[in-house]
Amino acid sequence: MIPNTNLQPKGAIMLFKTKVVLIAAVTAVAVFSAACPKRVSIADINADPSKYNNKEIAVAGIVRNSYGVNIPGTPVRGGAYEIDDGTGKIWIVTDDAVPNKGAEIGVSGRIASGISWGGRNYGLGMYEKDRRFRRK
Repeated sequence: MIPNTNLQPKGAIMLFKTKVVLIAAVTAVAVFSAACPKRVSIADINADPSKYNNKEIAVAGIVRNSYGVNIPGTPVRGGAYEIDDGTGKIWIVTDDAVPNKGAEIGVSGRIASGISWGGRNYGLGMYEKDRRFRRK
């Protein structure tokens, strides 16, 4: 039997595969991290609202107040809730059901001044785009 001399050594093949996997992983991390909004403290938002106005950011904290409407079986839902991250508080307006008081959540959305819901003005706040609950 004549050995095939066109084959590369196993070490070279493994090195090539490792490089391909590493490049794919770095690319995936770059793509996913670019899509995530920057997490900001509420104190920073309150200190310089114009810096964050109409920009998408993320905050995390505990729900202190929540007011909303949710009629099961209908598309009627929405409200506002207040988050406290330990540095300050901010109102979040949502088109979804509001979270319960005491819930630990992370929220991403767009900062705006003069937000209102149900005839009540909440001043500086955020329009919710996405919400994540902390698992216990």
